[in-house]
Amino acid sequence: MEAPTIGGMRVRKGNGETVRLARGSSLTDFAEKIGVDAASLVQMLFHLGEMVTATQSVGDETLELLGDELNYKVEVVSPEDEDRELLESFDIEFGADEGDEEDLVVRPPVVTVMGHVDHGKTKLLDALRNANVVAGEAGGITQHIGAYQVHTDVDGEDRRITFIDTPGHEAFTAMRARGAQATDIAVLVVAADDGVMPQTVEALNHAKAANVPIVVAVNKIDKPEADPVKVRGELSEYGVVPEEYGGDTMFVDVSAKAGQNLDKLLESIVLTADASLDLRANPVQDAQGLVVEAHLDRGRGPVATILVQRGTLRVGDSIVAGPAYGRVRAMLDEHGVEMAEADPARPAMVLGLSSVPGAGQNFIVVDDDRMARQIAEKREARERAAQQAKRRVRRSLEDFMASMEKGESQELNLILKGDVSGSVEALEDALAQIDVGDEVSLRVIDRGVGAITETNVDLAAASDAIIIGFNVRPQGKAAQMADKEGVEIRYYSVIYQAIEEIEAALKGMLKPEYEEVQLGQAEIRAIFRSSKIGNIAGCMVTSGLIRRNAKVRLLRDGAVIADNLDLASLKREKDDASEVREGFECGLVLKNFGDIKEGDIVEAFEMKEIPRA
Repeated sequence: MEAPTIGGMRVRKGNGETVRLARGSSLTDFAEKIGVDAASLVQMLFHLGEMVTATQSVGDETLELLGDELNYKVEVVSPEDEDRELLESFDIEFGADEGDEEDLVVRPPVVTVMGHVDHGKTKLLDALRNANVVAGEAGGITQHIGAYQVHTDVDGEDRRITFIDTPGHEAFTAMRARGAQATDIAVLVVAADDGVMPQTVEALNHAKAANVPIVVAVNKIDKPEADPVKVRGELSEYGVVPEEYGGDTMFVDVSAKAGQNLDKLLESIVLTADASLDLRANPVQDAQGLVVEAHLDRGRGPVATILVQRGTLRVGDSIVAGPAYGRVRAMLDEHGVEMAEADPARPAMVLGLSSVPGAGQNFIVVDDDRMARQIAEKREARERAAQQAKRRVRRSLEDFMASMEKGESQELNLILKGDVSGSVEALEDALAQIDVGDEVSLRVIDRGVGAITETNVDLAAASDAIIIGFNVRPQGKAAQMADKEGVEIRYYSVIYQAIEEIEAALKGMLKPEYEEVQLGQAEIRAIFRSSKIGNIAGCMVTSGLIRRNAKVRLLRDGAVIADNLDLASLKREKDDASEVREGFECGLVLKNFGDIKEGDIVEAFEMKEIPRA
């Protein structure tokens, strides 16, 4: 079946068949799937109003638009399905325990601590593991994810619990959501003196979406204004009903500062896990799990904090974590002590990867380094294509023509560098939410983990970008090079500040908007003719004032005869005047305009800049 001729080319139509394409596929990939020439698809898109090359990664919308036009149902494969299909091609099944029921052993629960900013989540974890994290966080806000394991005694038996600390600031929603997905139980921390706040509700929604049991820690009960009963009442409105009210959620009143009832909280977590969950995993298969956080260490290279979900990870294993791969050179626990192996639900810091993986990506142990490299390379290529499609600004012919007519719209290019991958991702997400209208756009052209390098400065110079350093500094000669090339590098340690300043910069790039402010009117009572100057209007100012450097318009019988005129002169009696107020007479000459009559009105106005909201 032939399609109608489009731009002189005939493209074969489908019969509604489904075509599966990966995110960021190019027109060449699509053309191969349906057996047509890629050039015909390029031309077809051009006539549909979009300019794309054959090998360029395109977004989901463009692929679907083309599919509709050619009568194909385009199904863009989700990242999870894509990854599963990739692993299946290597005979690896991710997310399932191997072996029979008898191979499974009980594993510790993985607990995420969630709640509103400044309600004491990190203080609580500090008290539980006797370490001080808050002191090292900028502005006292947790901006990284940490994972730790603690021991508790329940009915004379030693039980382990793994804690994941998620950040509290709203910009880290993505990281918090990821924390909820990696977890078995959510501990919702609510301050007894503050009650339920917006991020408490947000954290609650993440926990419910992840379908995990919730234990509520009512913190700061040592404060005189603490009201734990009020917290129970407020949370009941959101469907979290305490056991003592006939519900199924355990509430524990604690004080992280005073160290009150921490053992009860740990016991509640263990009891909730035993009652609601069947936490078992096979410890003898190849290890699989999640990357909780990752950063670049100057001395040790890429360091990933991983959480083993099944199997046992050992030093020397070949590992793939997202697009990074390598052999586990060393493993450290949360105290920096070397470990030989990590069993299910054990967090560990892994050294030996080729690059910094993204927070939330999965890791797997494979047979050898060669297979690890192949999987990592395919993942990296796929991720790069998806990023390019996401980053590509959809530019239609109409947009292009419109921007040509009204002058090019402005774009702020940014390069983001941070100390850990979660922070970079969260910062990019937060910046994407900034909206100052269509005239100015923000584009993140590159992002990465680690120090600002000369390569970053090169790219910034070439693309006229600003480099944002989040808890990182330039490396080697990068700072000198930036000075020489005139590249601006801005450093931040608190995410609020970065968002506020970039928003202000975007607003500064907007073309100023003006509104007209009327100053006054004068009526022409007499006209004096001068061979040297032209027609001089003898006027009476009837309202407001007439100012020498203001713009004027001429009104006759209520209609505008001439607009946006300048005054050649303004006199009060025989003297030059800067302004003449209501009730006084004046003489004025309109610049380059002499067609005036008695009874005409001269209206003075100014254009005043409107401050941007």
